[in-house]
Amino acid sequence: MISQVSAPETSGGTTTAGRGKRPRPPFGVSTVAILAVLIALFSLLPLGYVVFMTVATGWDTAIELIVRPRVGELLLNTVLLILLTVPLCLILGVGGAWLVERTTLRGKKVWAVLLAAPLAIPAFVNSYAWVSAVPSLHGLFSGVLIATLSYFPLVYIPAAATLSRLDPAVEQSAASLGLGAWRSFFRVVLPQLRIAMTGGALLVALHLLAEYGAFAMIRFDTFTTAIMVQYQSTFNGTAGTMLASVLVFFCLLLLLVEVRSRGTARYARVGSGVQAKALRLPLHVYQVPAQLALLALTLLAFGLPLLFVLRWIIAGGADIWAADEFVPALWQTLVYGLAGAGATTVVAFPMAYLAVRHASWFSKALELSNYVTSSMPGIVVALAFVTVSIRLVPDVYQTAGVLVAAYVLLFVPRALVNIRAGLAQAPKELDEAAQALGTPPLLSFIRVTLRLTAPAAAGGAALVFLGIANELTATLLLSPNGTRTLATAFWSKSSEIDYAGAAPYALLMIVISAPMTYLLFQQSKKVAGQ
Repeated sequence: MISQVSAPETSGGTTTAGRGKRPRPPFGVSTVAILAVLIALFSLLPLGYVVFMTVATGWDTAIELIVRPRVGELLLNTVLLILLTVPLCLILGVGGAWLVERTTLRGKKVWAVLLAAPLAIPAFVNSYAWVSAVPSLHGLFSGVLIATLSYFPLVYIPAAATLSRLDPAVEQSAASLGLGAWRSFFRVVLPQLRIAMTGGALLVALHLLAEYGAFAMIRFDTFTTAIMVQYQSTFNGTAGTMLASVLVFFCLLLLLVEVRSRGTARYARVGSGVQAKALRLPLHVYQVPAQLALLALTLLAFGLPLLFVLRWIIAGGADIWAADEFVPALWQTLVYGLAGAGATTVVAFPMAYLAVRHASWFSKALELSNYVTSSMPGIVVALAFVTVSIRLVPDVYQTAGVLVAAYVLLFVPRALVNIRAGLAQAPKELDEAAQALGTPPLLSFIRVTLRLTAPAAAGGAALVFLGIANELTATLLLSPNGTRTLATAFWSKSSEIDYAGAAPYALLMIVISAPMTYLLFQQSKKVAGQ
């Protein structure tokens, strides 16, 4: 049904802009492919480190370290965490996006920002606040609670952006055929959210695999917390690397599921006329319940963490505000966040371009390589960089460049998912038409594709900045001597049970992340043409 209202499909190798004219990337397919291959090879460096360590360990030892009851416990914890958290994030994210974008919800502009606001709070700060509120929190269901409240915006933001751009003609056709509002939502709207939902769900699952601080604070063991314990207790990477190899296997399974569920349907619209605005479903008696549900969600995900951070700040008094400590931490966080976000966005573009415009097993394989690396705990990525830099290029060890490179590998899927969604909604026929009219490929790419994709790319860069501002383990191992970001300073204080001393760093992380969250909101409006 989607293809019937989207752009005319190619037929027999021809396109709508002219028989025999096919869109070309600005530097040619080969150049883009070479760039993507080089990036993919670089992104596989941590995986190569894990494989090398596994082989060096020996198969007998590796099997002995992997096949044991402790690994079974970690496996069960991690599987249950994903199976419970990801569906909850999908329900909250898609449900919130639908209320904001497709109903007569009062105050929808305010709710649109508030539902994205929890992204400004790092998961370990969320856990710190919840432990302050309920010290007895621990175990699986506490982990599900904190992870869901921390990560559901990763589904909400792309779902809201997609909903606001959906062509209402499909829903109107469904209504004319007798489908009610709910049946139309499940049979027409929901399938068109497939890319946003699968991409968001994948990001949530990968965050669950890599998260350390939030689960360590509530004493819930996953593969990542166990790997950290191994490295911190013995600094012997063998057992930890074996656990990381299981984690990588997990990631591959998730990636395969995501690729299978993504499908091959087209979601771009092209044609004469202007896309009509979607009619909003009146809530009537459901207005109050919807308001109360969103209020409860916002209070739990954003209000409670902010309240307890402020409470610790008041309890600590003026003594906890040492400017000579938090000002350098704030400055270094901003510098590394902006540099990493810019570099990651540039690196993600060739991958996304191939995945959308030249989809094949080859482009999917290149794309998957980035997800594999990003699913690995930051400490494994960091140790890979430490090993390689010391053995091959010792001069770059503990330099800012190595740290930014690690950030790129850890967070490139955040940019990739957003750019891919933006490219999927940028009709390639417009590029083709510009080239058919004599515009050089590079110029048509800048004027058409890059312009249409810019809002999504900016959203991805904002997500990367948020990730870097909150990154902990890789920063601890790879940062140059004397580097102290807000996240590392917060973790140092909270590990000493100095919750009052950690509060200023938590508040500053929220404050610098808030503008990025607002940028995501603004970009989603631009994507919708509002």
